[in-house]
Amino acid sequence: MKGKFITFEGPEGSGKSTQIAKLARRLRDRGRKVLCTREPGGTRTGEAIRNILQHDAAGEPICAEAETLLFAASRAQLVNRVILPALKKGTCVLCDRFADSTTVYQGFGRGLDAESISVINSFAIDGAVPNLTILLDVDVKKGFARLGKRNCARNTGRDRIEREKRSFHERVRSGYLKLAKRERKRFAVIDANRNIAAVETDVWKVVEKLIREP
Repeated sequence: MKGKFITFEGPEGSGKSTQIAKLARRLRDRGRKVLCTREPGGTRTGEAIRNILQHDAAGEPICAEAETLLFAASRAQLVNRVILPALKKGTCVLCDRFADSTTVYQGFGRGLDAESISVINSFAIDGAVPNLTILLDVDVKKGFARLGKRNCARNTGRDRIEREKRSFHERVRSGYLKLAKRERKRFAVIDANRNIAAVETDVWKVVEKLIREP
């Protein structure tokens, strides 16, 4: 692929959206074509699935297996309709969550079989493995304090995933760190407990190194 595929992962309140916007600005200032997208979502089909997954649009509890497959369906549509075409054109694609989220949230968080999740992820991504995954690691308590401020400012409540118990989110954070340890070459773990500017600086350091590679 001509382009670079960079994904952002992290627990709730880690600041992914903020850092993606700042990185996109830096890359564009340097003449790079940039596409920002998100999971679930990024396509009309994906956004419809997002409404089910995050906002209880179906009106019934979603079992863990169905949840996993819905995320994968949104991902497959995004990869085929948006990500792969953009990469072929030489665009830098920045994605707010990707397959690692399913590995962590449905695997470590929900306790589903890791091998099954790996097979589902592989099928959905169609070979679109990120060149770099930036893990914004944040303490769960601090992350939810940020969420509270954000939701208050927007006059919104917590979504379906955010309403899970603290223990679930602790498993998610732990799962991310274990995954990053297993895949050191792809992951860059950045301390997101700090202020936005400090995190932005560290994000740029790892991305600048990537885009200099042939």
